[in-house]
Amino acid sequence: MATTTFSGPVASQNGFIGGTSADPIAVTAASNVSSSYVTASNTTGDVRLNYSRLEFTSTGSGETARFLTRVTGANGATGGTINGAHISLSINGSGTISGAGNALRVTLGGSSTNPGGTIAALQLDSDFATGGTWTNASYIRCTNSGTGTIDTFAVLPDAMVAAQSSAAVSHVIPIKNATGTQYYLMVSNAA
Repeated sequence: MATTTFSGPVASQNGFIGGTSADPIAVTAASNVSSSYVTASNTTGDVRLNYSRLEFTSTGSGETARFLTRVTGANGATGGTINGAHISLSINGSGTISGAGNALRVTLGGSSTNPGGTIAALQLDSDFATGGTWTNASYIRCTNSGTGTIDTFAVLPDAMVAAQSSAAVSHVIPIKNATGTQYYLMVSNAA
């Protein structure tokens, strides 16, 4: 039998940390409500700290994981950051990568030759109420948080980069730099 240690506010529903929207777990100090710390020294195979699998066999819908962080108090993230999710890969000390290393890998795939619907490996949504001004919001924000910098925005497959000298700019995509200066990516409606 595994050792179970409880510290701080704990609520359990059928063996899982719980709480409801009407009766949430109250946390009044910095803490990890649910945490796992593992050291893996395996030389082959995969180690997964969490593995969840959801299979739809009918017409239902949903997610394997749904994260929602809500800010309802004034001045949230004073001196800090609030994220819906923060996923990191950190290579430290003498650590190296001989294969692929990704802070976030998003894969769209399957064996259906024509699944239909509107599918994407990554969909970015906004969900603001009407009547606001969202000039400080963007779909993607790139930052160099450490002292070292990354200066390449994206690496694309060759099939997505087409050389064309005769197409004229017909549209632009607005972007801003870190200081808020507006720039435009030039695009064309003709190949």
